[in-house]
Amino acid sequence: QIIIAAAKSVEADAIHPGYGFLSESAEFAALVASFGITFIGPSPETIALVGNKNNAQTAMRQAGLPMAAGSNPLTTAADACSQAEEIGYPVILKPVSGGSGKGMFIVRSKTELLEAIKQKEASSLRNAAFYVEHYLTDTRTIEGQIGADNYGHVIHLGERECSLQRRNQKLLEEAPSSTLSPELRQKVGELAIRAAKSVHYTNIGTVEFLMDSSCKFYFMEINPRIQVEHGITEMITGLALVKTQIQIAAGQPLALNQNDIKLHGHAIECRINA
Repeated sequence: QIIIAAAKSVEADAIHPGYGFLSESAEFAALVASFGITFIGPSPETIALVGNKNNAQTAMRQAGLPMAAGSNPLTTAADACSQAEEIGYPVILKPVSGGSGKGMFIVRSKTELLEAIKQKEASSLRNAAFYVEHYLTDTRTIEGQIGADNYGHVIHLGERECSLQRRNQKLLEEAPSSTLSPELRQKVGELAIRAAKSVHYTNIGTVEFLMDSSCKFYFMEINPRIQVEHGITEMITGLALVKTQIQIAAGQPLALNQNDIKLHGHAIECRINA
């Protein structure tokens, strides 16, 4: 309410939520719109859909995107153990809602799974629904940057690789990925566009994939916001992504087609954690 009051006092036309928690809050996006102010980002409905991993994965399956075997939302240890046995260890325990690597546990046995559930119950996620998913080993994390206007036009702006992580937190990002061939780059870009279209995505966003040792991609999630690593995509494309966000939110169509996107050079971002 304080943010809304500040926006009204200066007669702001729009609010940019940054790349923190407000950017992924469907409630905040809806509140902004209810006061006649433009939210610079996807619609509240889209944010809510992709913020729930189970609903997002259901939408992706319907759109034909590849993904690792996983369960429906679970609430009990018994159900988790049953599903893990059916999927096959190792599995990864994930909260249905949330992101940034929080509340995720990699387990290789029933004993480890029960211990992970105990840790979850002792955390702030104790009442949150969760699911288990087959844990793919020897993978790389590839994320496709997409842009989508309000008229159904979606393009991808290359990819970033963020395979170097600690505790599921990204440490280093590079754009473009040094491991992708032009053919794989085109493939992951096409998958990212299909994912965005399947949830009627608008504005700037990121579609994350895992790539296994045989170069097969698996959908992970959609981040409905600008990310802290967007700067390296700007460096290799020459595009100002936040400016593009504002233009899309103002109702302007994307001025670029896919053939206009050319990648130049190589950029790396190091995320230094104390």
